[in-house]
Order: sequence, then C-alpha cells, then structure tokens
Amino acid sequence: LRPEAGVVLNVAEDHLDWHGSMEAYAADKARALDGRVAVVGLDDPVAAGLLSRAAAPVGIGFRLGEPRAGELGVRDGALVDKAFSPQTDGLTLADAASIPVPGPVGVLDALAAAALARAVDVPAAAIGDALSSFHVGPHRAEVIAEVDGVTYVDDSKATNPHAAHASIAAYPRVVWIAGGLLKGASVDPLVAEVANRLVGAVLIGRDRALVAEALSRHAPDVPVVEVVTGEDSGVSDTNEPDVTAVTRLMTAVADAARRLARPGDTVLLAPAGASFDQFSGYAERGDAFAAAVRATQ
Repeated sequence: LRPEAGVVLNVAEDHLDWHGSMEAYAADKARALDGRVAVVGLDDPVAAGLLSRAAAPVGIGFRLGEPRAGELGVRDGALVDKAFSPQTDGLTLADAASIPVPGPVGVLDALAAAALARAVDVPAAAIGDALSSFHVGPHRAEVIAEVDGVTYVDDSKATNPHAAHASIAAYPRVVWIAGGLLKGASVDPLVAEVANRLVGAVLIGRDRALVAEALSRHAPDVPVVEVVTGEDSGVSDTNEPDVTAVTRLMTAVADAARRLARPGDTVLLAPAGASFDQFSGYAERGDAFAAAVRATQ
C-alpha cells in the first residue's frame, strides 16, 4: 500500500491481543505513511514520533494549537494551513465552530482530513464547505434524543479507551455507559483523566469488572450500576417472544442511565471496549441503545 497521502491521528492501546505489543501496533499503523505525503497528529507523542521515520518524502503535522511552518493547526478559532500554502502566515481553511463533531476530537479529525485534502490540491473553500456540511455517521457521537433535559449520545464506535476519552472530553457532565471487551487495554488512565466529568456509570459486558475497579480507584464517588445478561443475568426475563436479550439488556441500561442523569447531563454510550461478547458488532450495540432511548420518549 502506497497512498498518495496517509495519516496517523494517534496511537493508543488497542488490539493488543492481536498485535502482541504497542511497538508492533505502532509499526503497522506507520505503514499508512509510506506514500508521497505523511501526515501525523503532533499532539499524540507516539504518532508524532512516527514522522521522522516515515518513508514518505513529505512530512506534515497537525495540532490543536497554532501551527508552525509545515503544519496545520488552529489560530483565533480557525483552521489554518501553514504546510501547503505559500502564504507566510498560512491559509485559513474553516471556522472551527462550524465543525459538527463536538469537542477537541472533532477539530483534530477535521485538521487531519484537511491535511489529506490539501495534499492533493483541494482548495480551501471546498474544504470549508465540506466540513460545515458534514453529517456525523451512525454510532459516532450521534445524538439520539433529548429527554427531560438529558441528551443521549451513541458513540458505540468508541471501542477503545483512547476513543472513549475523546468522546467524554466533549461533554462537561456525563453518565458513562461502558464495558465490553477491552482487548488487553487498560482503562485506568482514561478514568483518572475524565473522573471530574463523570456523574454516573452504567457498566456492561465481559470486562465490566475491570472498568468498575478503575472507577473505584480513580472516581470513588461516582455511582456505578452494573447491568449483566446471560448466565449471570440480573435483567428480568419477559414473556414477550419478540423481545430479545439484547433489547432487554439495553432497556435496563437506558433505565439505569436515566435514573442517574439530571437535566443538562449527557448519557454517553462510549464503551471503551469491543462489542462481540454481547452483540454482533458496535452497530447492533448502538442500534439497541438508540431503540431503548427512543422507547422512553
């Protein structure tokens, strides 16, 4: 694979059960940087370190702060290109406020996409139009509903702690729905960093105990509800034959989250783990959550 331009946004613990080590995982990600233009997220130290070793003849970075020469970044609330533009002070690409994905992760993703577009000479106006008209895909920080002043967000695609951190960082008060298969990753750094945003947690899946232990260490005052299903189920059975175990599970999750939330809070499905212990994939997990939330309206 030799792309015209490739990007590594970040490198964080994930799929270690498959790759065997962080070093092997980073090396596989770095293969995206073997084309003509390599782009990396400079705010992530591991990703930033890949740039000097990249095979690409052109190396570009992006950051949340003001860009230096050869970088894209943010200045005075605008995305600025100082890598591909001949202008000394850079070329303004878009207003950061126009990005529809909340939080720093939305800006970083927009910078990465803009860098790839600029690498193949896409004009600034087209990039700005594309960013402002972008629609969040299913299960990616997708707002499901607002009920009684509480916003419900499906970010089921957040299948590792790093992605869950980015999701939680977008909201000030979060009832966190977490769990599943952690794939060898630790959730302790995540919980320690977002503890001040958590007002409650609802835990599911095989590795829910590991998340509960991290919460007890780093956020002991946060109320925690564990919802289990299967042979150790605490979810009541139903006599309705068309109601599946998945539906029962997410109905119990939504009910628990609703009891923990207050007006102004966000109930956020950002599990930090894979879904295959209980669902066919992250899409089914998100769909079940959305259906359970909508059933309460």
